[in-house]
Amino acid sequence: MKANLEELVKKFEAGRINNTTFKHYEHVAVAYGLLSKYLFEEATYIYARIIRKMAEEAGAKDKFNVTITFAFMGVIAERMETKSFDHFEAFIESNSDLLEKNILQNWYSTKKLNSQLARNVLVLPMV
Repeated sequence: MKANLEELVKKFEAGRINNTTFKHYEHVAVAYGLLSKYLFEEATYIYARIIRKMAEEAGAKDKFNVTITFAFMGVIAERMETKSFDHFEAFIESNSDLLEKNILQNWYSTKKLNSQLARNVLVLPMV
């Protein structure tokens, strides 16, 4: 998938992703690709900016969530720093829990994560 991942990341950065077919797996793949290519803060900025734009273009502005975006990028980056992976397939095989949409409930209550505050700013996780 390396060539496919690179192409997916290029399409994402160019704003050429169809949001109706961009599923959670692709979200994780693009995050991994961006984090492989850029420093964390750059990758997160690019990812967040484009995901927000995709939501707005789909008429679902309220679906974008700063906390979810930053938390997912943080979890993926942490896992990438903890162990080296040759390619995305190896990474996702070792981190298949990232494919579960509710993984952030390990750190956040559903109410807090879905709040308007969490949509607008980064809300720190529960301790």
